Amino acid sequence: MPAISVIVPVYQAEALLPQCVESVLAQTFSDWELLLIDDGSRDGSPTLCDGYAAKDPRIRVFHKPNGGVSTARNLGLEQATGPYIAFLDADDAFEPAALETLWYLREKAGADSAGCAHYNVTPDGEQRTELLLPAGIYEETGIREKILWPLAGDRLQPPVFNGFIWRFLFDAAILRDNAITFEGAYLEDELFLMEYFANVHRLAVTDKPLYRYLENPASATHRYMRDYPAVFARFLERKAEIVEKYGLDAARPQWRANTVWAGLLIAVGNEYVKSNPKPVREKRKAVEALCAQPEFAKAIRELRPKGLGRNKQIVADLIGSGRFGTLTALYRLKNHM
Repeated sequence: MPAISVIVPVYQAEALLPQCVESVLAQTFSDWELLLIDDGSRDGSPTLCDGYAAKDPRIRVFHKPNGGVSTARNLGLEQATGPYIAFLDADDAFEPAALETLWYLREKAGADSAGCAHYNVTPDGEQRTELLLPAGIYEETGIREKILWPLAGDRLQPPVFNGFIWRFLFDAAILRDNAITFEGAYLEDELFLMEYFANVHRLAVTDKPLYRYLENPASATHRYMRDYPAVFARFLERKAEIVEKYGLDAARPQWRANTVWAGLLIAVGNEYVKSNPKPVREKRKAVEALCAQPEFAKAIRELRPKGLGRNKQIVADLIGSGRFGTLTALYRLKNHM
């Protein structure tokens, strides 16, 4: 049985998959298994995966019809044999000491999990460090204050706590005993983290960046999502269940309006994104219709966000005052529509 199961969902990743896999092979900690979950790729990814598995018995490959990143990760969780789980995206990479550092950090602290800082890497190679939290050991109270409450309700004012699952080493028993899995194609990581950390007693954190996150302009966050309103509605439904189950609303009574506003800002940006084929006039109509939907309209009435980043604040103010013409004009300038 390996100590750590590393799960990598793979979809159309032929160009970047080699550096991802090689970063696992180069780990200073060798007691791992690598699960490559081919999610119906149509490029050379399946052949690459099989080639790696043929060379190293620690690498296992699973081919499945395309179903999205959540189904791929869930299959990885089903097949993982290690007592601890790490996630790695196919276009990213581990630093050489990532698994060793997280393993011994967790072990030394007697913690359920360990977490790290990471590098944000641009396509031209520039990098900047982003901390998870200040280095230290976080007990249940600290986990609630620093992770759960920010994920539940603090989704607008910077700094927003990012729900990156690949910054953590997860206890497989906690995931299994609480039936924690992924659902959906967007924001699925936030829900996964919320439910997981609601069941964690101790977290050890290092400020060493151990993960290289590629800021990929071709990623899902930059593509038009036609079904985003339905995706967000399901996300909100599941989030409400978690908030209620673990009593997270007591400290953040406005969590829902805050979350809905954050979702609305994403929805508006999604409508104006370049890859949306609608004419500009139709984009504006779609945004007005979004803002008139009951859940979004209620949040607009109840909460006027303040203290956002400059661009988000401008968008929020224009939405709040119903100035959709000006909003459309600004997005036309921004996106050269």
